[in-house]
Amino acid sequence: MNNIINFAHRGASAVCPENTMAAFRKGLELGATGIETDVQMTKDGGLVLIHDETLNRTTSGTGYVKDHTLAELLEVDAGSWFGPEFKGERLPLLEDLLDLLQGRDTILNIELKNGTFLYPGMEEKVIAAVRDFKMSDRVIFSSFNHYSLAYCQSLAPEIRTGILYGEGLYRPWDYAATLGATALHAYHFAVLPEFVEEAAKHGVAYHPWTVNDPERMKYLIEAGVSGIITDHPDLLAGLLADKGV
Repeated sequence: MNNIINFAHRGASAVCPENTMAAFRKGLELGATGIETDVQMTKDGGLVLIHDETLNRTTSGTGYVKDHTLAELLEVDAGSWFGPEFKGERLPLLEDLLDLLQGRDTILNIELKNGTFLYPGMEEKVIAAVRDFKMSDRVIFSSFNHYSLAYCQSLAPEIRTGILYGEGLYRPWDYAATLGATALHAYHFAVLPEFVEEAAKHGVAYHPWTVNDPERMKYLIEAGVSGIITDHPDLLAGLLADKGV
C-alpha cells in the first residue's frame, strides 16, 4: 500500500471546471500526486484537453473538436458553464499541462480519446510533446482504444501504458502482457483484492476510476491498488494520510 498515486480526475473536477488549468492547479493544491486528463485533436492537429468529442457540454462552443482549428478553440470559454467565477478559462493545450508539471514529481495520466474518432497521427504528436518536455518517466498513456495503446508502446516503449476498461476482464494481467501495458485502469467495481494481488505478481498495477465514495476508497486502499482516480483528491489525500500511505 506504499505510495498510492492520488490522481485528480480531469483536475479537481468536483470544485473546478474539468480539464482546465484552474482544475489542474487546484488538484495539486488539494494534495493530488497525479493528474488525469483527456486529449482530443483539432482540425489542424492541435492537442487540446477536453473529455467530450464535442464542445457543447463544457465550453461556449458547439460541434466537434475535430471540425475546428486550434485558433478557433482557443477563443471558446471553458469555465462559465461551471460557475461565473471561472469565466474566461480556456481550453488548455497538452503542452500547457506538461509545462505546469515540469519540475514536479507529479504523475500525468494522458487519456487518448481516439475511440470515437481515430485522429490519425495523434499518438505521434502526443509522444513528441511528452518527449519534448522530457517527461517520459512520469507519463502514463491510457485509452479505451487498445490498438492505440499497443501502437504507443511500439513507438515509445519507455512510456507506460494503462488499459482502460469498464467491465470484468478474464485474467486482465495476461491481457495487459499482450499489449505491453504496465497498468490496468479499470472501473472500480471491476476491481477485487485477489485481482490486485495476482496482477502485482505479474508486474501490473491497478489504477481504478472514478472513485468518489470514501468507503470505496478505503476498500481499494486495503486491496493494494497502486493509484486511485478521483474527482476529490483532497478526500483521498486525507484518507491516505490517515493510513500512512
